[in-house]
Order: sequence, then structure tokens, then C-alpha cells
Amino acid sequence: MFVDSHCHLNFPELSGNLGAIRQAMAEAQVDRALCICTTLEEFDSVHQLALDHANFWATVGVHPDNDDVTEPTVADLVARAGRPRVVAIGETGLDYYRLNGRSIADMAWQRERFSRHITAAQQVKKPLVIHTRSASADTLAMLKEQGEDGGAQAAGGVFHCFTETEVVARAALDMGFYISFSGILTFKTAQDLRDIARWVPLDRLLIETDSPYLAPVPYRGKTNNPSYVPWVARQLAELRGLPVEAIAEATSRNFERLFSGVQTPEKSNATR
Repeated sequence: MFVDSHCHLNFPELSGNLGAIRQAMAEAQVDRALCICTTLEEFDSVHQLALDHANFWATVGVHPDNDDVTEPTVADLVARAGRPRVVAIGETGLDYYRLNGRSIADMAWQRERFSRHITAAQQVKKPLVIHTRSASADTLAMLKEQGEDGGAQAAGGVFHCFTETEVVARAALDMGFYISFSGILTFKTAQDLRDIARWVPLDRLLIETDSPYLAPVPYRGKTNNPSYVPWVARQLAELRGLPVEAIAEATSRNFERLFSGVQTPEKSNATR
């Protein structure tokens, strides 16, 4: 019924409790999850989750905020993207939130990394999972410069854990991207975000946890996990005056449309 389109189940806060998390997911009717890679060093552990469980899939990418890790080449990303059950490139993008005394000009390495991810995604024809924080203008500009305009050659993708402005949301949608909302949508301070969530087209919406972070109300402050993603759907349903089942159906359908091959085990006749 529900899909968590972005989680980090290999992180230590969650990896040691996977059996209980999967049980909680089943009880909450969360039938699929996309496990997100943030470094090449962790790719094998993320990929193994997808290989071991028929309702998990994986991505390959290096998070923009990680600066003491192996720098990926286009070939590195392309090779890993070709492995079974890897359905996207990312988490990638730009993050200027923690400059730590550096200037934006000093972040050229981050922009170069992002560029390689875009190139790889276009080569393998798999969508991008975009992270942008305090860097939306450069993020949008780079995507446009590299042909991410919704055309036939574009990889497309999703702006995950969306927290940007209405202007950024409209620009992303105009370029063919999806918008994914997390538990932040339920926070008392997130009224501006809720205003955006009311009008994003239903056929461009995704929901996620970004677990182990950002647990939604009523679990705020606790370790997040994919079984909490229905709370994001409930908030969207309330905002839009729809049954929660309609949000679950739409976001699940969108997940299948964006990430090729992520049908439920029943649909794909998976046996694991």
C-alpha cells in the first residue's frame, strides 16, 4: 500500500534491528522501500539489502556532504548502476549548508561530483535522487546545463526530502522531476512546506522517511524507520482533502513509474 522512497537501512541506527523493522513495515502496510547509497564504501551493504529482500531496491551515489570518501568516477557509477536491483543514481546534488569556513567557490569539487552523477544517470537511463540544501539555484542551473529539461535524453528523477521554496518546486516540476516529502511535513514549523504540498500535482508526489532521520509527528525525536511513512501520507491526505488510500495509491504508482522494475513482489512474481 505505502512505499518509502528514501531510507538508509544500512545505517547503524537501523541495520541491527532489520527484522523488527520489516515486521513493523508489514503491520503498517509499507510494502516497498528504496535503500539509498551515500558513499561508494557503503554501496555493497546497501546493494545487499536489495539482493536479500524482494521488496527492497538500491541506488548508487555519493552524497554531496561527504568530503572524506572515495571520489566516484562516471565509470564507477555506471558499473554499479548496472547491477541487479539498482534503480537510480544518488543520493547526489549540492549542499552549501555546512561550508565550515569555505566559500561557495571552494565547493567546486561538489559541483564536479554532481556533474559526474548527472552524466552517469543519462548514460544508464536511470533517474537521479537529488539532495539540495542551501544550494537550490546552483542545483537547478547544473541540471539545466546538462540537459535535464524533461526531454528524451534527460534522466529525470526526484528532489528528495523537499524543503525548498515554491519557486524551486515549480522549477523542478517544469524540468520533469518528482517531489518527495518526508516527516518534516508534519512539523509545527513547516507551514510553508505544507502550502507547497497542497498543490504539487498528484502524479508527481512521492513520500519518504529519510530514516533514521526526521521521524514524523507523533514520533518526532525518535529513530525513524520506513514503518512511519504512512504518517507522511496522512498529512498529505489531510492537506488535500483526500482519503489516505488515494495518497498511498498515487505515490505507489509514481514510484513504479519513476523507478523501473520496482513492482511489489506479488506483481513481479518474486519468491524471496
